Amino acid sequence: MIASRLFVLIPCAGSGSRAGGVGPKQYQRVAGRPMVRHTLEAFRALAGRFAGIAVVVSPQDREISAALPLFPAAGEHLLQVGGATRAASVRNGLQALKQVAGAGPHDWVLVHDAARCLVTPTQIEALIAACEHDAVGGLLAQRLADTLKAASPDGRVADTLTRADKWLAQTPQMFRIGMLLDALERTGDTVTDEASAIEAIGLAPLLVPGSAQNFKLTFPEDFALAEALLQTRRAAST
Repeated sequence: MIASRLFVLIPCAGSGSRAGGVGPKQYQRVAGRPMVRHTLEAFRALAGRFAGIAVVVSPQDREISAALPLFPAAGEHLLQVGGATRAASVRNGLQALKQVAGAGPHDWVLVHDAARCLVTPTQIEALIAACEHDAVGGLLAQRLADTLKAASPDGRVADTLTRADKWLAQTPQMFRIGMLLDALERTGDTVTDEASAIEAIGLAPLLVPGSAQNFKLTFPEDFALAEALLQTRRAAST
């Protein structure tokens, strides 16, 4: 039996409207570089582990070449098939990955948000180690530490929910390409992450402990925090 390979798919087709900047947030500079470049470098650090690394952008994207001037390199793929939703971009990207890189249904794909630019190679390796022999696959996630409130329509507390079994979903999320494509085709564009599509077809993804630092840059204040963390990491490595 042919061993399963590992591929990376980075959706990079969003508009980033909540970030408050000019243009898509994945191209905003953080610690001197476009955000997506930090994201890509985390996977490039493990390039020997992957059969291919792909970035999915919209067909109209004109900024990717400036953000990633040396992309794609050998074993990398620029897929200009992004859709109107994250699910559509991932679905289209997986189909393109099959065509341009020969990815098979039994191969694994790690889908990672371009806006989670603080992920580390160590976290990626932890996900692979936990999932590569799992029947379903899984995702990086973090146990919920704060008290969780449900809100009423007028913005008041309606209920306090137990946090004992609550996790915050992160990425990468790692599943078999064939399984994930089937799930996304069956669930449509409403799911907001890959694990939700897998859950919708009756399977239970594995929760792999991640890190609070692997947060998704969404709001303006997130950029200052990411900048500080990246500068701290840079100083520690010199």
